[in-house]
Amino acid sequence: MSALLPETMQTEVLDADMRLLRCGRFSLLFARRSLWVTLGLSMLLAAAVGMALLAGSTWLSPRQLLAVLQGQAAPGMQLLVLEFRLPRVLVGLLAGTALGLAGCLIQALTRNRLATPDLLGVADGATLGVFVALISSAAGMFGPWWVGPLGALGAVVLLLIAAGNLGSRGQRLLIVGLALSSLLRAVTELALSRQELMHASALYAWSIGSLNGRSYATALPLAVGLLLLLPLTLLSTRRLALLRFDLEIASGLGLPVRSTQWQALLTAVLLAGLAVGVCGPITFVALAAPFVAERLAGGGRIALLGAALVGATLVVAADTLGRVLLAAAELPVGVICNLLGGPFLLWLLLSERRGGS
Repeated sequence: MSALLPETMQTEVLDADMRLLRCGRFSLLFARRSLWVTLGLSMLLAAAVGMALLAGSTWLSPRQLLAVLQGQAAPGMQLLVLEFRLPRVLVGLLAGTALGLAGCLIQALTRNRLATPDLLGVADGATLGVFVALISSAAGMFGPWWVGPLGALGAVVLLLIAAGNLGSRGQRLLIVGLALSSLLRAVTELALSRQELMHASALYAWSIGSLNGRSYATALPLAVGLLLLLPLTLLSTRRLALLRFDLEIASGLGLPVRSTQWQALLTAVLLAGLAVGVCGPITFVALAAPFVAERLAGGGRIALLGAALVGATLVVAADTLGRVLLAAAELPVGVICNLLGGPFLLWLLLSERRGGS
């Protein structure tokens, strides 16, 4: 590999997996296995996107899809792919990326594989925010997309007031978050029971998580949010890795502990709030994506980019499965993720127990 690099670039082998790339005054430390995993996950995501464009009530062949992308297909086929399937695939990809990153940040903050933004009241806060917008509308329609993130931020403000601070490992947030989630869910269900059928049905259709009817305009907030937050999150990988040490050790190594914790928490809330505000609460993704990515990367690394790719693949694949599983009906992506989440959580608990023993 070094023979293919410019003369100013040199690679240094540190161990069987780690490599150090030097270019003048700059150096980059990377794991070879992580690079291969990232490449493999990118190819898997591309395959999932391709299958999502092909599958549906009307199946397309790869040749027909290629003709659509080249602008040479019939108008009806162009409309089917470019106006109906592609927008929802794009929204699912972006939402899965945001949820995967949010879950990875929360798990790094709390050092708990079972920690997700849902446990902090993010999903329930966003649901309650959308519910308030719904019942405030005379037409019974949803409010703008930012109602979800505002509800999520409001829930986190209540969480921080109740918890007092982040705690040494963020465990206090999880304990108080469980109580807050139950409270917000109870308030939503109580208010929902007092609404007319039209309002209740509209909220329920959103609250189970769905990509149906999503457009390019719907994808724009997610795209802008990820454009701003994804680079910031990836640049904080090393600092997040130091959170796995005791706070005294991490602080001694030069880590600004509190600012790192706050950055991880607020970034996770914004990412999850955007996803929930656009698609509804899609469970399981924020739990599974970081775990799968870390297992694939190995070495106990915080695989932020891997979690983003796994999250995007899970949402796109689950939405595709929901569209083709039943011939006469379409299952929302949230339902498919819930069906997968139970067995996965059971397997995760059992595998952790075997590892602990």
